[in-house]
Amino acid sequence: MDKKKAKLPMKHLNIGEFNRGQSSKLIRGLVDNDQAAFIQKNGKPIAVVISYERYKRLLNAGIDINEY
Repeated sequence: MDKKKAKLPMKHLNIGEFNRGQSSKLIRGLVDNDQAAFIQKNGKPIAVVISYERYKRLLNAGIDINEY
């Protein structure tokens, strides 16, 4: 039986939280938990932030996000 890892929805962070001086805390939380998150403005995703460890795993898997 082929067991696939369950896909979890990405965390959503509001750009306003970054504007209120919370950026360090928010990014540290993503890094500590090796997560990725959408950054939203007016309820719409505008960017994605990922931990460096996750980025390195993508590169090691042959995925370079700069090519897309």
